Amino acid sequence: MEGRGNYVLVGPVRLVQKANMIRRIAALLLAFAGAGCAAQPSRPPPVPQIASAIPPAPPRGEPGLYLNMAAPGLQAAFGRPAFVRKDGATEMWRYDGAACRAFFFLYGTPLAVRHVETLPHAAQSAADPACLTALRVSPAKTS
Repeated sequence: MEGRGNYVLVGPVRLVQKANMIRRIAALLLAFAGAGCAAQPSRPPPVPQIASAIPPAPPRGEPGLYLNMAAPGLQAAFGRPAFVRKDGATEMWRYDGAACRAFFFLYGTPLAVRHVETLPHAAQSAADPACLTALRVSPAKTS
């Protein structure tokens, strides 16, 4: 049969060797695929939670003029607060000025000033006396 090309027959031993090689490669590939699916991805160790630092407390030094002032007296001195926040039995009254803000914390029976702060703070205390004086002289701004 000339013209049709020459076909080379592979011996039976050679075919068995090829079949065994294909089986081994297939088994090896299946083993790798199974191992890859079974392996857990390595996770980085958990990052410890760092407690956020609490900012330092403002310096002590309550202005004596306002400490223990009853709520009606505070309103008479500063007018109506720009903002009032009530948390249970505690109230925070905020007064806004052109250059500063004052925060009065009132609690107890009767409701009275127990702590005062201003923003910006004074150099050596939580409340700037100049801010409090300016807020007392000028009418309070309300939001």
